[in-house]
Amino acid sequence: MQKVKFLVIRFSSIGDIVLTTPVVRNLKKQVDNAEIHFLTKPQFKSLLENNPYVDKIHTLKKSFNEMIEDLKHEQFDYIIDLHHNLRTFRVKNKLKVVSFSFDKLNFGKWLLVNFKINKLPDIHIVDRYFKTISLFDVINDEQGLDYFIPEKDEVGLTDLPEIFRNGYVAIVIGAFHNTKRLTSEKIIAICKKTNLPVILLGGHENKDEAEIIKNDIGEMAYNACGKYNINQSASLVKQCNVILTPDTGLMHIASAFKKKIISVWGNTVPEFGMYPYKAHPGSVIFEIKGLKCRPCTKIGFKKCPKKHFRCINDLDDDAIAQKIRELF
Repeated sequence: MQKVKFLVIRFSSIGDIVLTTPVVRNLKKQVDNAEIHFLTKPQFKSLLENNPYVDKIHTLKKSFNEMIEDLKHEQFDYIIDLHHNLRTFRVKNKLKVVSFSFDKLNFGKWLLVNFKINKLPDIHIVDRYFKTISLFDVINDEQGLDYFIPEKDEVGLTDLPEIFRNGYVAIVIGAFHNTKRLTSEKIIAICKKTNLPVILLGGHENKDEAEIIKNDIGEMAYNACGKYNINQSASLVKQCNVILTPDTGLMHIASAFKKKIISVWGNTVPEFGMYPYKAHPGSVIFEIKGLKCRPCTKIGFKKCPKKHFRCINDLDDDAIAQKIRELF
């Protein structure tokens, strides 16, 4: 039987790519003889390399024309565009293959950000992704997100200080946009109130801030920022008892592992449809509802436009700490 070749496109970010995994899995399992290719940015290739449902990964190249020639050589039957921007339009236009594009609902998001009028459907983005492939009679198997860690990137608990080997709280301190993340003061206050071992997760750019937090908390904190790649950080998430995280890629990775997630929401809102998907049933969302300025953007800012940052500063430290202890 001849293969049916799909090119799935999603360029960024970590979380967005993890959110595409149910579509990839179900296309592969439900379409006879499906061959799944994935086009993304080079820095996100490692997120998919161990995924058994992805047959081949393609990445953006400096030369757009060179990339297109490589893709033409594959002779795809269909393109599943889960990013839907100008760049994906160029790819589809050049390949001239039957394509299906994800509706980003940008007008609805614009209404919510600018006029606080919510016309967005109460549907998670993953379920909206499935509408893109409805022609193929693919249905959601309801198994949630996937994340596959290469064996070489599994972090053994014996590699950590002894205090963390019998359970710990993972706290994500990094986020691409500052208005999504907890402040250092807020993290320190929560950690001191929980009095549990915590591992601080983030990128190299968060290392110095995490060290300040660690020094304030003491031996109950471990600074993992910048020490591990994304797969290794995912391994630490997989082994935690509970995770405290803003709206980040590690939040979605935690969902894939069915972890107990305490998600905190600053300038973005769950109504955008990217809250933890099929996570542990004990998972909970903390947000300040009723702020006239929230959401101030569908993505994030470097600083609070209103300068008060109430969406994060007004979060209840005691309630968050109590929930962490309860779920631990």
